[in-house]
Amino acid sequence: MIPIGKALTFAAERAVAISAVLAASKVCQSVFTRLVTGETLTKKDKSPVTIADYSAQAVVNTFVHNAFPADPIVGEEDSKDLRGEEGRPMREKVLELANTGLDKPLTEDSLLEAIDRGCYGGGAKGRMWALDPIDGTKGFLRGEQFAVCLALVVDGQVQLGVMGCPNLPVDAKNKDGEKGCLFIAVRGQGAFQRNFSSAVETPIQMSAIQSLADASFCESVESGHSDQSSSARIASLLGITKPPVRMDSQCKYCSLSRGDAEVYLRLPVSATYEEKIWDHASGSLLVSEAGGVVSDVRGKPLDFSQGRTLKNNSGVVAAHAKIHSQVIDAVQKILSSSEKL
Repeated sequence: MIPIGKALTFAAERAVAISAVLAASKVCQSVFTRLVTGETLTKKDKSPVTIADYSAQAVVNTFVHNAFPADPIVGEEDSKDLRGEEGRPMREKVLELANTGLDKPLTEDSLLEAIDRGCYGGGAKGRMWALDPIDGTKGFLRGEQFAVCLALVVDGQVQLGVMGCPNLPVDAKNKDGEKGCLFIAVRGQGAFQRNFSSAVETPIQMSAIQSLADASFCESVESGHSDQSSSARIASLLGITKPPVRMDSQCKYCSLSRGDAEVYLRLPVSATYEEKIWDHASGSLLVSEAGGVVSDVRGKPLDFSQGRTLKNNSGVVAAHAKIHSQVIDAVQKILSSSEKL
């Protein structure tokens, strides 16, 4: 339940974001188990993009634009690979899929326009939405974890985050049970989880462990996304003996926020790599509202005012507020010793 006195704060944006993410998540869920190899593209950076990526971006951008037409959107995808005769087969599939998530169907032209609304460059002033239509595309293709992630950023600060996790168990202890969760956070209003099948929201909090020895940590499945060898050394230094929970996407933030794990490490694999804002905006707010602290590896807050990337930050560390400083100390010690700071 939203605290009394704050119920009107971003209430309209919250409702629209929930509707948009839920609709896009169901679109993704519908194709999740029947993805055909021929429906996959490869971008220049070699990461796969599916018809669900484009469809989800079109769906979310349409919801947001219809409700808040003046708000720009920073989205991951653009429509260039869907244009012209070469893009027609994929474009037709994307259009058909996107329209299953919308009350008013798009045309081919309005589909491309909707996708390209995500091309805003970001910045420090005003309102903007940050969208990752499928965060964890490789997890999607492997049949594992992925998420639809939407955040509202105002004057460089994340104010609202909603994430849909179509393949995440509602109860982490029952991995064969119902799947499909929404995670919702508004700054100052706490963190919540609900099922795809119910509008009832449940408050969630991070696990307040008594000792770091009891902790477990999340990290990326892909070794190219995080320095896993340094993570193992950090865990050893902290006395963490449980094996890491490896999953794709901002599902890691979601798992942390409801107490499935206590620490999330995304350690830099390159001195030049810049994290994208859509990969962390909604998840970082969710963890903060659930009792955690999210920073970069130097302990600096994540800076969403610098455009489409977190260019002022290096890596990400998330943990319960009680242990975050200890984790940062260990991170700095290990990265300094390996000359990665």
